[in-house]
Amino acid sequence: MATRAKKSGESRLIKKYPNRRLYDTQTSTYVTLADIKNLVMSSHPFTVVDAKTDDDLTRNILLQIILEEEAAGSPVFSSQMLSQIIRFYGNSMQGLMGNYLEKTMQSFVDIHSKLGDQTQGLGTGSTPEAWASMLNLQNPMMQGLMGNYMDQSKDLFVKMQEQMQGTPSMFSGFPFTPQKNKTEKE
Repeated sequence: MATRAKKSGESRLIKKYPNRRLYDTQTSTYVTLADIKNLVMSSHPFTVVDAKTDDDLTRNILLQIILEEEAAGSPVFSSQMLSQIIRFYGNSMQGLMGNYLEKTMQSFVDIHSKLGDQTQGLGTGSTPEAWASMLNLQNPMMQGLMGNYMDQSKDLFVKMQEQMQGTPSMFSGFPFTPQKNKTEKE
């Protein structure tokens, strides 16, 4: 894919035509999903729009890339996780779920970046085998860190929920009454 840019950091406009072809208006070339994946990997901003209607198709294209990646190798999303995500659609917690996933992903990226910064000192004398070995050790460590992070997040959420339930005046404007415990008598 041609990489000439008009301005550094300028968002690329990709048009999707009815024949399913993608056209990069900045480079005046047709591009593939692999080319768009390269834009994502290089953190280059872009937007994909329908050539006829100007509808934003960026999310659809990103989902197609994820689908191809999931089919190609070891998947990131388990069937159970995908089922749980689907259950949140149409649920009153749908907006909260999206925000939570986005913040969790950003936390994961931040932790990964910090680990990368800490390993920069290993650089020049390290062999590819040493790097591979370090990355194999990093995976269980990352899983442990993220597991601890998620447990702490869950505990904080449960505590917040308990505190909110203990203050009924907070919900006095809502048209419902707090549910009684099964042990309470009516």
